Amino acid sequence: MQFTKMQGAGNDFILVETNDMQPDWSPVAVAMCDRHYGIGADGLLLLLPSDVADFQMRIFNADGSEAEACGNGLRCLVKYFVDKGLADSRAREISVETVAGIRRAEIYKVDGKVTKVQTGMGKPKFGDKDIPLVMEPGGGKVVDIKSMITYSITVGGKELCLSLVSMGNSHAVHFCRQPVSDFPLYQLGPEVEQHKIFPRGVNFEVARVVNREQIEARVWEKGVGETLACGSGACAITVAAQLHGYIDDKVDITLPGGVLGLEWDGVGEVFLSGPAETVFSGEWPD
Repeated sequence: MQFTKMQGAGNDFILVETNDMQPDWSPVAVAMCDRHYGIGADGLLLLLPSDVADFQMRIFNADGSEAEACGNGLRCLVKYFVDKGLADSRAREISVETVAGIRRAEIYKVDGKVTKVQTGMGKPKFGDKDIPLVMEPGGGKVVDIKSMITYSITVGGKELCLSLVSMGNSHAVHFCRQPVSDFPLYQLGPEVEQHKIFPRGVNFEVARVVNREQIEARVWEKGVGETLACGSGACAITVAAQLHGYIDDKVDITLPGGVLGLEWDGVGEVFLSGPAETVFSGEWPD
């Protein structure tokens, strides 16, 4: 099986182009993503044919679970699709079928190669209907900020105020005052991800607002652990920060793997831009 290793701001993926949707891809993802006995990656990306878009995207996390959305993976797939000549050479926009709906990406080229991809990540959603949530009777604190639920929990003896946002997948964002490098993410990340109020788990972001145009962040991804970047997580941070009044409509988010550019007008969909690079290609023993 032919594969291509790609990365977006250090968030790395194994990309497989296939017409076969029948196999159980979960164990394949676990084996291929293993960093000691496999290729090593945060997730397995599948590029599949689509009847409603230019192609279909599916993504499986390193633990084999299927993710609903992935901004960095989406940009990598779009770059691959265009650079491989699978798109119309005159196309400036690519449509992608995902579990969370149709996503559109604007492409920028130099000498025929994609140098930048800006993706529409859909409109953010809020509330317990969009984020599977079981609130504890008498536990936590609920604050409704322009329809966004802010919920307080205590894990590892530390109280965390979580802003809950869905970008097709669920996110819990905690804003802190200290540098995010000081936050005990490896200790608290798994506890937030698997907390009983989130019956299907949650992606956890810790962020610090530097100024109205800059944020620094780290991400604990559901089914993966800490990653160097997370596109949908950056979108959730942007939405939460804007609803709290911390930022304006454009912001750069610095993650351990690089910088992602975000735009949101407070009403429509969130737009994400950032790097997408091919690392190497190879063959996996089928």
